[in-house]
Amino acid sequence: MAVNKVPVLKRCRSLGLEPSYLGYDKKSKRNLSRANKKVSEYGLQLREKQKAKFIYGVLEKPFRNYYEKADKMKGLTGPNLMTMLETRLDNVVFRLGWARTRREARQIVDHKFVTVNGKIVNIPSYLVKAGDVIEIREAKKSTQRMKDIAEVAGGRIVPEWLDCEDNFKGTIKNLPTREQIDVPVDEMLIVELYSK
Repeated sequence: MAVNKVPVLKRCRSLGLEPSYLGYDKKSKRNLSRANKKVSEYGLQLREKQKAKFIYGVLEKPFRNYYEKADKMKGLTGPNLMTMLETRLDNVVFRLGWARTRREARQIVDHKFVTVNGKIVNIPSYLVKAGDVIEIREAKKSTQRMKDIAEVAGGRIVPEWLDCEDNFKGTIKNLPTREQIDVPVDEMLIVELYSK
């Protein structure tokens, strides 16, 4: 399995991205922009694609597959792509505040902590649907790891398309619209890049 081992702050700096979008509370003291460097149209499109891939932790081949699925769906391709990325199970676990970062959310799902509608799901890329009930398994709720996460990440604001109850249980009220996704990515540039 391919793993991205690039240091997070270095990658954020190169993409001009705040680390808070990934769940990191560290601040980069260096300048995020390169004022003297002119970026081509292709460079802008590529940077937006790299931002989306980096934020959601998706590699190139799966990202391309998401684009192709979004292109076949009804409606605009860009918002469909962002909705599919946002409804990945690892991202939903992160949004519910059950993990400090998306990488940690991926590991929690991978280690069989999470159930969807009562069934254990250990696939981070599993796409949830409206009405799904997501819960941390009863045996895993009392672990020290989940207690630590509840202290640190419990104060995160849950998006309005999710309903988070106490005791590590959440429901997908509806699929998110593009306005409800607060990720700083211009998805139309990604569509332009792939449609060439």
